[in-house]
Amino acid sequence: MTAVLYVPRDSAARSVGADAVAQAIADEAAARGADVKIVRNGSRGMFWLEPLVEVETAAGRVAYGPVAAEDVPSLFDAGLLAGDGHHALALGLTEEIPFLKHQERLTFARVGVIDPLDLASLSAWGGLDGLKAALEMDGAAICAAIAESGLRGRGGAGFPAGIKWKTVHDQPTGQKYICCNADEGDSGTFADRMIMEGDPFTLIEGMAIAGLAVGAEDGYIYIRSEYPDAIATMRAAAELMEQAGWLGADIGGSGKTFRLHVRRGAGAYICGEESSMLESLEGKRGTVRAKPPIPAIHGLFGKPTVVNNVLTLATVPVILAKGADYYKGFGMGRSRGTKPFQLAGNIRHGGLVEKAFGVTLRQLIEEFGGGTASGRPFRAAQVGGPLGAYVDAAMLDLETDYENFAGNDAMLGHGGIVVFDDSVDMAAMARFAFEFCEIESCGKCTPCRIGAVRGKETVEKIQRGENVDANLELVADLCETMRDGSLCAMGGLTPMPVLSAMRLFPEDFNTTPLMAAE
Repeated sequence: MTAVLYVPRDSAARSVGADAVAQAIADEAAARGADVKIVRNGSRGMFWLEPLVEVETAAGRVAYGPVAAEDVPSLFDAGLLAGDGHHALALGLTEEIPFLKHQERLTFARVGVIDPLDLASLSAWGGLDGLKAALEMDGAAICAAIAESGLRGRGGAGFPAGIKWKTVHDQPTGQKYICCNADEGDSGTFADRMIMEGDPFTLIEGMAIAGLAVGAEDGYIYIRSEYPDAIATMRAAAELMEQAGWLGADIGGSGKTFRLHVRRGAGAYICGEESSMLESLEGKRGTVRAKPPIPAIHGLFGKPTVVNNVLTLATVPVILAKGADYYKGFGMGRSRGTKPFQLAGNIRHGGLVEKAFGVTLRQLIEEFGGGTASGRPFRAAQVGGPLGAYVDAAMLDLETDYENFAGNDAMLGHGGIVVFDDSVDMAAMARFAFEFCEIESCGKCTPCRIGAVRGKETVEKIQRGENVDANLELVADLCETMRDGSLCAMGGLTPMPVLSAMRLFPEDFNTTPLMAAE
């Protein structure tokens, strides 16, 4: 009987030796005359256990991790192929590992489960059901289903996807586009990469559904250049989908067309902003466009364009497959469905957690994440990327909800959570926010281009103890100017981490001249 083993091909797992582990298993099996099949799946998102090896048993998959190549012989001796639990690395049934068991995976349901380029596995796990349902509907009905589900853009702004799609749908018939912004550049975020490497078909399926909804026959995926594995996987998946008739001139035998193009980004953080991405796709320097007009009316090459990020589009198939009511049954308030959170920084169990909106930061950081990796007391976390606000221990019971966070001068953003222990210097983090904006600004508008430089200089004066009160006031004024005067979120949101650090951790900014002299 063939033993089926799973070893991730996700780049995070490969970075810690997954390829060597897969080869060691193949070699050991050959030496022992064992009949094995090794499936290279995506990652389950439990990075502290990578490389995670799973073996299929009658009771379900049994996990071992983190496995090194040199562990393989002893694992075979301990009954790895039968899923025997008598080994120090044995973790029991994968689905019973608490980090995974207590999640609600809708968007990531197949990530880590299937071979990302196996269409047969995709179908067996419910893949393409959403696209098949969409092919039976007209565009207006698809837009209405997305609106009814409550799906909001998962990239940060939280704009309702159904309204954006309907705006494009209502434009005159002609050339329209679907653009997927996969320029994932926020610190502590990796959900886009995991989808593209672990279940690329679901993203393609979501884009094809968007095309059917608004009448677009061409779609572009703009992927950051630092993700070569994701680019290669997406290109291979698109080719397989076209060969199988799910992309191209006659998708699913419907007579409808949707073509997909994969584009490598140029390596600029600002291209995570939708209009900069469109400029880059058109072959220009990635700088922001003034709005209006919005891309839904005047987007790629001047045509109506849906711009969504990876998580938004990858969530669409489950909504069409299971219905809007099913999806909006998760979440709270106006934040419906689930949100993939990414735990990073100084945290014991880093990885991806998909939960319904409403889960608290304390649950994410302490229950899933296990607290700080250093074991020192928690002091702060930055939520939503390098332009997101810092939260302190008093805010850990904040429920994750768009409006709830906005009411507390914070934002969910892409769902990245970077944790810090009590050794962090928050004045240094405020300086870093300005420095990040200084480096990554496209330079088109003055508040962002100049404000970031002056902000960094002023925080440095505070750190040296120079006219602290006056300079704190100056930073606050500068932040107001950047927030209200910048063309896009790059300059407009940079004040958020700065002001939250000053508000929550004032003691780190009260540097005295004496300390500066030392």
